[in-house]
Amino acid sequence: MAELHFFTGTMDSGKSTLALQTNHNHSARGRVGRLFTTHDRAGQATVSSRLGLTHEALEVDQEFDFWRYVVDSLTRGGRIDYLICDEAQFYTRDQIDQLAKIVDELQIDVFAFGILTDFRTQLFEGSARLVELADRMNVLQVEALCWCGKRATHNARTENGAMVVEGEVIVVGDVDAVDQPPADVAYEVLCRQHHRRRLTAARAKAVSLAPEPLPFG
Repeated sequence: MAELHFFTGTMDSGKSTLALQTNHNHSARGRVGRLFTTHDRAGQATVSSRLGLTHEALEVDQEFDFWRYVVDSLTRGGRIDYLICDEAQFYTRDQIDQLAKIVDELQIDVFAFGILTDFRTQLFEGSARLVELADRMNVLQVEALCWCGKRATHNARTENGAMVVEGEVIVVGDVDAVDQPPADVAYEVLCRQHHRRRLTAARAKAVSLAPEPLPFG
């Protein structure tokens, strides 16, 4: 029986790497799949991992209809055994419903990968619906670390080096590097305590709360 799988974790927990590995494992066994993504840091129509792995994908915008795409592909004689859906937190509620329908009505496996909460610690629309509908929800075991060394549980957004908790939900950026000048928009993973205090690695270093923040972005 086909299932809707949801793999989730903070940034730096290996979601896109696992998405690409999942696609490789299934295609190596002769299964035929499609990869989807949206707002990937590497640009449109690409699934990219911070380890340097990339793969072409179909870009999902707000109007994309998964059900129509799959039915049209099958009607034209195409074969689809599974879907890999990266950055699924950015999908709409309706799009997640379409994925569930594909699993139930067409018996096609769906593997969705995404972050649970945004920089405000609120559930993304797509992730919330996946929590409600997924047959299996898997929290990735590769733990990202806060600058203090504790397990990172929250995603923080910085603008010109300062942490912010208001603004547009979807703004593309990447993990900031502690040894580089602050980017206009960047992201950092923090433990709950330091997210509450808005204490990023750069700020901690500046106020000397830690002799030298650990080199984890």
